[in-house]
Amino acid sequence: MTDRNSVRVVAAGDHFVLPSLITRAVEHEVERADVTELRLGWPLEPFGPVAEVQEASDAENAVIEALAGAEVLVTQMGPVTEKVLAACPDLRLVVVCRGGPVNVNLDAAKARDVRVCFAPGRNAAATAEFTVGMMLAALRRIPQAHEPLAGRASWEGATYYTYERSGLELEDLPVGLVGYGAVGSRVARVLCAFGARVMVHDPYVHGEIHGLRVSSLDELLGRSQVVSLHARLTPETRGLIGARELGLLPAGAVVVNVARGPLLDEEALCDALESGRVSAAALDTYEREPLPARSRLLGLADRVVLTPHLGGASRAVAEKAARIAAEEVGRWVRGEPLAHCLT
Repeated sequence: MTDRNSVRVVAAGDHFVLPSLITRAVEHEVERADVTELRLGWPLEPFGPVAEVQEASDAENAVIEALAGAEVLVTQMGPVTEKVLAACPDLRLVVVCRGGPVNVNLDAAKARDVRVCFAPGRNAAATAEFTVGMMLAALRRIPQAHEPLAGRASWEGATYYTYERSGLELEDLPVGLVGYGAVGSRVARVLCAFGARVMVHDPYVHGEIHGLRVSSLDELLGRSQVVSLHARLTPETRGLIGARELGLLPAGAVVVNVARGPLLDEEALCDALESGRVSAAALDTYEREPLPARSRLLGLADRVVLTPHLGGASRAVAEKAARIAAEEVGRWVRGEPLAHCLT
């Protein structure tokens, strides 16, 4: 691709990464961009599998209609399936405003010479901050104390001031981090500032870290009063923390997962919570999303903090995602190497 007079772009945003954010970012990067906006339903409408791709809005026909004659698609949840690619022969570049393009059929895109880019690191700071907040909420029983006072004007939450029910503080607390990428490393820095005794297990990270490096997952679990998951979801890490691993934790440990739900066996976690082996858990992601109405987790409200996958939900994340994506569009238009390209 070389400099050209104009490029047609579809900004298929949603209620988080707004189409208008994408448009402004693209127009800042590309002098003559003809942008068409399309708003998809996420997160007011849940994402899920669409045809052969994952975590996408069910909007193939709407995307095809918007892409008529367009060369570039910038989206977060738009489904880029075999059907979409086949119907849009002018499409040459797809930029996904998220950490991985799971909503894109990469093989089909490559076969049609469509470049696919993504936006790594967009939500690392937000997710790290949210993780620490969830950890504090679980350790200090903040939601459980809030509910009776705000919901029923009852002071019964004061029972969390008794020795038996009061929580743990981070200072001097052994906290184990499973994974030390963009999020885990930020969490480690914050926890060290709190004075926690941070331990890290990540066989893929070398060099200096914040905290003590632990060579095996089993050793980390055996020494951690709190364990927080930050690993990528791969075939090897799916179900990484199950009944055996939870049994290695010290009695009364706390489990935090703001990474990916399938890293953790939820049934095994519920067993551990019910038995008291695990005293509390804070979860933002789940094996199935939305969380099923019959989930056992919903019956453990006195021991769990549950949020609906909000770790990456900050205005700065939406703005950064649009900016990172637009920068890729600018590089493509100018004929420069793409920074975050998979095809």
